[in-house]
Amino acid sequence: MPHKVDVKCPSCGEYALFEFAEVVKISLKKDISFFEASDLFEYRKFKDSCGHIWHGAVYYAGLHGRSTQAIRDLPQGYEPENWGHSKYLMRNHGTDLGSVTCNQCHLRTPYILDWPHDAFFKISVKGQELWAFNRESAVDLRDYIESTERKTDQYRWSRFLLHIPTTFKKQNVRDSVVKKLTKALRC
Repeated sequence: MPHKVDVKCPSCGEYALFEFAEVVKISLKKDISFFEASDLFEYRKFKDSCGHIWHGAVYYAGLHGRSTQAIRDLPQGYEPENWGHSKYLMRNHGTDLGSVTCNQCHLRTPYILDWPHDAFFKISVKGQELWAFNRESAVDLRDYIESTERKTDQYRWSRFLLHIPTTFKKQNVRDSVVKKLTKALRC
């Protein structure tokens, strides 16, 4: 799943962007108080696969201009870049925590993603849902479904296209799927 996905705004239902929060392991206990007091970070305890507890500083880049430039005056041993696509995305820690930002209603808030329910590019055909991560993957999806060749290696989102259920690729629903995806892409 990409670091950012297109979602329906939970407030107004229009197009919004969800970005996964990132967490950096707090290496020294003396640093915990800095992250607990910070307005930029959320302090949390995590449990690894062996049951060991570790401390983390969660950063919502989507709430701070989608960058790490707001991060300053960190304790020794931490750099703003540590939160720039760290190996610890919140998705990897049992929650789809991140932030949602909407340019329509100006919502900017932490948010727990409910995927694919929250997907912006989502259609229903014969009682089944088909979704895409973002506009680019929706275009690839539409073009792939419309194609008679179905060579996934021709598309940027080829790995995503490999997992499209056969139901949506059948000839008797192809036109309906393409029409609905085209309509969704007009938004």
